[in-house]
Amino acid sequence: MATVVWLLVLVSVLLCNLVKMFLPSISCYLFKLVQKNEEHEVEMRVEIQCMKKELSSISIQDEFARYARLERKINKTTDKLKTYVKSRTAQQAKIKWVVNILYYVVQATLMISLIWKYYADPVTELPSKWISPLERMVAFPSGVSGGVGITSWLIVCNKVVAILVQAAS
Repeated sequence: MATVVWLLVLVSVLLCNLVKMFLPSISCYLFKLVQKNEEHEVEMRVEIQCMKKELSSISIQDEFARYARLERKINKTTDKLKTYVKSRTAQQAKIKWVVNILYYVVQATLMISLIWKYYADPVTELPSKWISPLERMVAFPSGVSGGVGITSWLIVCNKVVAILVQAAS
């Protein structure tokens, strides 16, 4: 039973950390699924570029009224584009925030359920002399003398996996 518990904890911690590495990619993918008006933004940018080319070909002294109208149209389209980009950026931030919150809720639920399920069982047992000054803290919450509790094992697994993931990236 103890062999299964430490392996289950290690695998769940490893999977959580791997998913955490891919959160930005997941957020980006979900944003692309939700955001479908990207071609509208490209059209606006192309339209602005065409109008600027046309504006550069107009002489301000000879055709001032046409020049001013076109300049106002460019400014209006640029403002629309800026508004569109701001709303798109805000939507992207919201999606990233929701994905992160969901990840942390699922991770916390998983860890709490592991602690709840294996509360009284030690993950493994070590000779008491190896951990004598910290024996009660390491054994928490199982309280078994010489045992390593699930919370201590979770902390150790999280730290080891975080170091390995950091070294790999």
